Amino acid sequence: MSGVFSALVDDIRTAGGAAGRAYLVARGHADRLLAAAVRAGAITRVRRGWYSTWAEGDPRMRALRVGGRLTGLSAIAAWGGWVRAPGRLRVAVPVNGSRLRCPRRRTVAFVESPQRASASIHWINQLHDRDTSNGVVAILDALEHACLHERAEDAIAAIDWARRADRVDALDLAALSNRLPARRRWLVAASSGSCHSLPESLARTRLVAAGLRVREQVLLPDNPSPIDLLVEESLALEIDGDEFHRDRFEPDRAKDLAATRVGFHALRPTARHVFREWAVVLDAIRVALTARGVALPSPRRDPASASRVNNSGLTIRRRRRTRAVPRSVSPRPRRPPPAVLNC
Repeated sequence: MSGVFSALVDDIRTAGGAAGRAYLVARGHADRLLAAAVRAGAITRVRRGWYSTWAEGDPRMRALRVGGRLTGLSAIAAWGGWVRAPGRLRVAVPVNGSRLRCPRRRTVAFVESPQRASASIHWINQLHDRDTSNGVVAILDALEHACLHERAEDAIAAIDWARRADRVDALDLAALSNRLPARRRWLVAASSGSCHSLPESLARTRLVAAGLRVREQVLLPDNPSPIDLLVEESLALEIDGDEFHRDRFEPDRAKDLAATRVGFHALRPTARHVFREWAVVLDAIRVALTARGVALPSPRRDPASASRVNNSGLTIRRRRRTRAVPRSVSPRPRRPPPAVLNC
């Protein structure tokens, strides 16, 4: 039975993972073939006129069922990027979108869905996908959304991953900076292409927010592996994760010895410490630096406490302050009120 629908499945995958009925019929797949493929489980009918090869729990399918595509951190997570906690499903819906459906059931309207709280709708000035869809917005659109609507450290981590994975270049970063308002452009400048993991990105951003000088991937004379983060030219910070450091016990200890021989204080917290016990890690770093006679600077803005924009996708507008010096000394003349006749 799989061979009967192989051409249909290949066409849908070539289209990006989801395709409309008109697109498939134009390629010789009749309606009865589509219905048979749905009954056989070869494809899934996402919503009216749309078919996909994604699994039922795929976030791209849930976003398409709502009526849009993944954006922000949801899109970054779908690409395998650095996302600390996916949280709610971020769905970009065009301004001309209508008939939004439940993320789980296509027969239930979004406003009546019990899963409505699990998805965040963001209206964008783009048209609907025509005939084909890959389920996610463009990389710059996803990063722009993250910079506008997510915490600063999460947005910086997303940009770090995009640079590390060669998803963006210098021109893309300049374009992203131009898209952002002036108050959020510092996020692009604070990102780095030398970061190797999410906990390293979070640690770097938080240390810089604490007012500390940080250098990444610093080479040692007696060890081929560089230091993750060098804090105030005195403390070698190595962040261990289960994914890459499970089988590196001996090499990691050799690196600690090499860092100590150079004169650095070696500190090795785990990724869990960075995610859940950062206050303990930061306190240990400050104690180690103080013991070495390093003057601790005053902390800068804390990205973890950066305020969010409202979740509807609209920018919060505030009343403009009154000008100290008006542009014109002569006010605009007002129209006189209509005369009242006394009868």
